[in-house]
This record gives sequence, structure tokens and C-alpha cells, in this order.
Amino acid sequence: MIKVEHLSKKFGDVTVLNDISTTISKGEVISIIGPSGTGKSTFLRCLNLLEHPSSGSIIIDGVDLLDRRTNVPKIRQKMNMVFQSFNLFAHLTALDNLTLGQIRLLGMGKDEAARKSLDLLRLVGLAEKADAFPDELSGGQKQRVAIARCLAMEPEIILFDEPTSALDPTMVSEVLAVIRRLAKDGMTMLIVTHEMDFARDVSSRVFFMEEGGIYEEGTPQQIFEQPMREKTRAFINRVRSFHCSISSPDYDLYAMNAEIEIFCERQILPKRIGQKLLLLVEELLHLHQPLLSTETVEFKISHSEKHGTLEIVAESSGDEYNPISLTNTPDELGLNIITAMTETINYQRFEGKNRVLLVLGEK
Repeated sequence: MIKVEHLSKKFGDVTVLNDISTTISKGEVISIIGPSGTGKSTFLRCLNLLEHPSSGSIIIDGVDLLDRRTNVPKIRQKMNMVFQSFNLFAHLTALDNLTLGQIRLLGMGKDEAARKSLDLLRLVGLAEKADAFPDELSGGQKQRVAIARCLAMEPEIILFDEPTSALDPTMVSEVLAVIRRLAKDGMTMLIVTHEMDFARDVSSRVFFMEEGGIYEEGTPQQIFEQPMREKTRAFINRVRSFHCSISSPDYDLYAMNAEIEIFCERQILPKRIGQKLLLLVEELLHLHQPLLSTETVEFKISHSEKHGTLEIVAESSGDEYNPISLTNTPDELGLNIITAMTETINYQRFEGKNRVLLVLGEK
């Protein structure tokens, strides 16, 4: 359905996309993941000619998109795009946002367009909001209207550019549920996303982008469980966990907490769990305070959706020192707080390092 050959894109002297070649079949759902700045969104925008490629070719159903004779607006109707910023017309109701394109571009009658639009709003769970204006809708509702507006143009391919990145964590699931439904219905989709569990669940293939190209591709199981290449492994491990090195008693607690909060949002963890996690890390750091003037303490937080747990590991080198022993810490209250908030807590001396492991449930 889509054939890309040697696609490149430069902005001045900066190469954003570098020699991308791939083929996407009808009905495939491709999730595109990777660090920020690796060309994921630019790749989608080139497919839809919102950005014009510097070189290469894009073939859609046998039609060369870059041929000067190609009717690009007609191809765009076939391959529509949903953006992270909704792009709804603020002065139109949800229903009118859907009917406008059908009337002007598809030549549909007003009544027929209204009936079809209402059916599509019903499909995304928003029929009762047909007469609401965008500023009367939540972020998740706006994005669902944007998806319904895209479907109104009867596309064969939908490109999603981080459709949940502008949403609060509580609204993410309602948008992802709509995309899952489209996947089950056989819609061909390319989805740039940071929602790793969603990508694993909904995709037929996953592209990991790095260095301006498709660095590795494969099934969700391969990419998320057995990635073959080094940078893919590093990225997947980083998404599932948070790392932090503390090497001074005067560490920046606020900056670290902000990073942990972002990690919790990406894992779609309840707010109360995030607050418990922040308190646990702070108390655990306080127990390590005697070490921080001479040693570096490495923290790692890992989330297991399968087991519904969070693990906090704190490691330090140097002489044997057990920070959760009452003989080593004067802060009995802090230790009691940690013990009360965790399912398990233990210390071990492992390969010359002091290691503390806390396990926190999501309930």
C-alpha cells in the first residue's frame, strides 16, 4: 500500500531523515518509537507531503506522490493525519467540524454529511457532544472529535503524530481505545507514540527510529522483548525504568522529582502511586545521606505492568554499609515509613556493592 525508497529530508545542512526504505501493507498497524529528535514526526509529515522530501520516492497504491502530475489533494484524502494539537475549528461545533470537509471536499449534501458525522461521533463515544464547541470539551474529547473528523473523509490510511502527548494521563486511555478499535477494524495506520505498552498491544510491526532512519524494525515481541541492536535495547530499558546518580549531599531534589513525575506519567500510574514513590525515594536518599559525601548512589526505578509493581533499587560502592539497619541509621521514623509503604524491603552485598531493593505495589 505504501512503498518508500531512499527517502531523505534535510533542513539546510541538517539531515533529519537519511535514506529510509520500507514497505507497508494494507491493514498493517505500524508504531514508530524512538528518542525525541530522531525524525519520527518528520517521516509522517513527508508521507503526507506536509514536508517535501529532499530526495527519494513515496508510492501510495502505485501512485508516485512526488510526481508533479500527481493530484496530491486527492491522495491526502486517501491518507489523512491526526495531530497532537487537535486542530479543530474553535468557532464550529463538533458536528460542524466533521461536516465541513465532507460538504466542501467530498461534495456531500448537508443532511447526508450530518447523518454520517453523527454516526462517527457515536463511534468515538461523543454523539451527545455533537453541538458542543471545542472549548467545552476535554482534551481527550477533542482528540476523539479530531479522529472522527479524519474518518469522515473516508481515508484508507491514517497517520497519527503522537495523538496522546498533549493529554493528561487520565485522558490517554479513551483516545487509545478508539485507535485500538480502528486497528481491529483493519484500518492501515502509522502511529508515532511514546506509549510503549499501547504500541506493543496494537501494532503488527514496530519501527525504532534513530540517527534519522529506521534503526531496527520487527514484531512488537521482538522489539520489546528481544531487540537485536544496542541502541534499541538501551531505549527500551530506559522507557521501562528511571535512572539517577546522586553523588553529593547537595543534590537537586526538585529536578529529580520532576523526572520521576514524568516517568510516572509515561507509565500511566495513578497520582497517589506517584506521590508514594516520590516519598519513598526521598526517605531512601535520606538513609543514604552518610555515604553521599564520599560515594555515588545509583537509583533505578522499574515498572512492571504485568505484575503491577514498582521496584526501587539503590546501589553504592565502598565498604559494606546497610542503610536500612537501625544500627547504621539514626532515622528510625524514615525507616518505619519505608517499611509501611512497601511490600518488601531487603539489603544485600553483591559484587562489592551495597544494594537495597524496595518493592511497591500499585494498590
